[in-house]
Amino acid sequence: MNTTKIGWIGLGNMGIPMSQSLIKAGFPVIVYNRTKAKEDHLKASGASVALTPAALIQQADVVILMVTNDKAIDDIFRGNNGLLAAGASGKVIINMSTVSPAISKEMAAACAEQGNQYLDAPVSGSVKQAQDAQLVIMAGGDENTFEKVKPILEKIGRMALLVGNTGAGNTAKLVINTLLGIQAQGLTEAIVFAQRSSISTTDLVALINNSALGSPFIKIKGEALVNNNFNAMFSLSNIAKDLRLAKDIGLSTPLAEVAYQTFQDAEPALGDEDIIAVYKQISI
Repeated sequence: MNTTKIGWIGLGNMGIPMSQSLIKAGFPVIVYNRTKAKEDHLKASGASVALTPAALIQQADVVILMVTNDKAIDDIFRGNNGLLAAGASGKVIINMSTVSPAISKEMAAACAEQGNQYLDAPVSGSVKQAQDAQLVIMAGGDENTFEKVKPILEKIGRMALLVGNTGAGNTAKLVINTLLGIQAQGLTEAIVFAQRSSISTTDLVALINNSALGSPFIKIKGEALVNNNFNAMFSLSNIAKDLRLAKDIGLSTPLAEVAYQTFQDAEPALGDEDIIAVYKQISI
């Protein structure tokens, strides 16, 4: 059994299977989630529960966060019972959320003041990859800290790569998600074009999947479109948010600008559906 105690904050669609991978690997895991009912999934798998982030960091050696946005990160660190309120030291905090490089730099500095180490380490992949521990992890921060926790990250993903200093992992994730948005829009535009030319979605998706353009993303989202399945695996509101973050750090290329605007326009009506619900926006 691994003896490193891991505290996990954030039990959404991704956080539950990711933390379960660590439990399966034999790590003692302590969880905290704002919605308490979600903690039951992990308790049944053998995790213990902390009442607050402050209580969690006191019990853990490594704390991992997987939450939605910058505001959630700020609340978890700076809230009345947040991580910083505990005054703990000697901890490693790994932020695996897709957030801004700026918030990572702020929190890394705050952690260092208390004698803790911080890594930003967002992931590429969706729920299926999280369930299979096949995520791709991109990290920013100190190399020694990264090497120290790499064996933990490798229980969550099939690849963990340090790409630069603090904030570099966040930047790399925004770059990748910009491409994700472009691909999602491109796939839906191709399908709409085909439908308007009397070519069935089923046939087009089969052709794409058996061509050089085939990819796991195209296969999964193509099947979703064939089946009119828009249940959120990665929500449209999340890609809209990520494109806003990308724009904040300099996104300005032609295709990315178009994808940015398309997803901002689609978010009010389709934000709770899957990213591929952009099809509904394109096909209007």
